[in-house]
Amino acid sequence: MKHFGTQGPVHPSENYVVPRTEKINDFINRIKAGQYVVIFAPRQTGKTTFFQRALDKLTMEAPTYLPIPLNFDVYKNLSVSTFYGHLYKQIRHGIEQIYQQRGCPPSESLTQFLENTTLTDHLSMLEFFRQLASFLEAEDSEQKVVIIIDEFDGIPEAALSNFLHTLRHIYIAGKPRCPHSVSTIGVKSIIQLDYDRSISPFNIQDEFHLPNFTLEEVRDLLGQYTEEVHQAFAPEVITSIYKQTAGQPVLVNRLAQILIEEMDIPKSEMIRMTHFTKAHTQLLRRRNTNIEHLTTNIRKDPRFEKILMRITAHNDGVDFNLDDEIISELATYGVITEGTDGACNIANPIYLYRILRAFKPTVNGLEEIYFSEDNITGFQAYLTDTRQLDMRSLLDNFCNFIARAGFQILQVPQTPRASVGRHLLLTYLDQFVQTVEVAYSLRCKLDAVE
Repeated sequence: MKHFGTQGPVHPSENYVVPRTEKINDFINRIKAGQYVVIFAPRQTGKTTFFQRALDKLTMEAPTYLPIPLNFDVYKNLSVSTFYGHLYKQIRHGIEQIYQQRGCPPSESLTQFLENTTLTDHLSMLEFFRQLASFLEAEDSEQKVVIIIDEFDGIPEAALSNFLHTLRHIYIAGKPRCPHSVSTIGVKSIIQLDYDRSISPFNIQDEFHLPNFTLEEVRDLLGQYTEEVHQAFAPEVITSIYKQTAGQPVLVNRLAQILIEEMDIPKSEMIRMTHFTKAHTQLLRRRNTNIEHLTTNIRKDPRFEKILMRITAHNDGVDFNLDDEIISELATYGVITEGTDGACNIANPIYLYRILRAFKPTVNGLEEIYFSEDNITGFQAYLTDTRQLDMRSLLDNFCNFIARAGFQILQVPQTPRASVGRHLLLTYLDQFVQTVEVAYSLRCKLDAVE
């Protein structure tokens, strides 16, 4: 049985996978055209899975291409010479692996060349690729080297400019060239990595957008599980998973993982909204890597809280202006997206909830005056006889609470005055939900005893 993957790249042999066939074909066509492509997107959006599947397909369909995958993840603090030394080891290993997969060894001259080569800087890299092209052409004039660099953000800062200038020099020299195509994959764009704020030396880049899953892709992903196990998801559950995650790949897979692996729902039973509600609550309130990335990123800069709280107000529209450093960084982290009206939106409802929780004070010091003196049942007063929520009365009480608190609301610890009202409302509603849940759980246990 396959699984819904949430930790690192997913594999079709082990995991349920969204094919992304059109995007993969588009990416491969750009490689074949010799374009230098940049893929940048937030962490855990499926970038590594995507390019690995694209490379597999390219290798299978076009054997004259030599796709060499590289990874800069652990290079950040290396010196320039050490960086190029390790870069060459990866390149050589990639070339040798390709020939091994083909079942035929490289020529004696190419083997000797690879053994005698060392890289120490960008100029030695330029010369290496020039000579490599000659050796490959002697074997087969149709061979084309394709370089794909994952975690490109990890390149040492001191090496970045010359590395990019060298790739640009190779590109503008025209075809045939070696490498024929280069793709860089990371969280930040090349422009954002241009630390000296000069014009990017890699202005020949072709940006490639890797979007979240569509509703159809979410339906297909969950359908793979249903086909294998014969346990169906109710249509409204599929729609709710998509709406709450906005198709964010890890969140989609995590909700499915909770539903089928952690909730002990009988396989003979359809997964319904009652199940989804429990899974959704678990995702909202418990830790996971994706949410920890989110909360870590939004706390990096104290200015983020002010702008995010403005965005959550909806009526205070914030222009999605990528020339603004704060907006650009939040978009890079996948926290915000551009709405149809050109304004900033929080990426999905799950992120919205966790952002509000991340910034609200755990204790605001005003809990003692949530209710008027004549309210002896607390939050239970805002439930009807049929256990339905009387939302109007609940919110009326909140307004009365603000009036009772008066100037004290400005003394809530570690909360900007501009957003204190929103934080208080969230804390108030959160307390209501927790109180009602505890009371309901206790009532169910008493009923069971009786």
